[in-house]
Amino acid sequence: MAKHDAPKLKKISVNLPFGIGGTEWEPDVSEAKAAWSLYVELVTRIAIQPLSIEQDQGLLREALTSLHSLFATTRQILREAGPGVGASKQSVGAIAIAVLNRGLRPFLSKWHPLLQAWEALRAPDVNPVEYERSWEKEEQLRHELELLRQDLEEYAIALSVIAGVDYYQ
Repeated sequence: MAKHDAPKLKKISVNLPFGIGGTEWEPDVSEAKAAWSLYVELVTRIAIQPLSIEQDQGLLREALTSLHSLFATTRQILREAGPGVGASKQSVGAIAIAVLNRGLRPFLSKWHPLLQAWEALRAPDVNPVEYERSWEKEEQLRHELELLRQDLEEYAIALSVIAGVDYYQ
């Protein structure tokens, strides 16, 4: 591809969750590709889908496992994209790392051991869904999971802007 055929880069502005704030810069093609990969991983997981107890949807364990898997996925995408996607604080790599460390890590560090301790007490003949729903912290976890989901949706929207695609889920 000749130099004049390269895609036209434009300045973008995004708002980010977890106290990261807003930022503005011109992402390059490698950042747009990395943002697309991160976006696809995020919007195709339970991470940004509401887990409504009224609609009898999903296990909390499945939600936490899906959220935890975003660490390995994000690392892989950033490794494959190379150091250019994390060259500054205003970069896809820096944003992705901040989301993991400021958003997902504190949430999972709190809730994973609490849920794991509760699950360890379940008798083999007890239905996992019913047992999870009987947990005294279940409603609180669902509430905090919804707040996290809203922040992750804001992150997904930012990734779609960086990737240059319409947001959809």
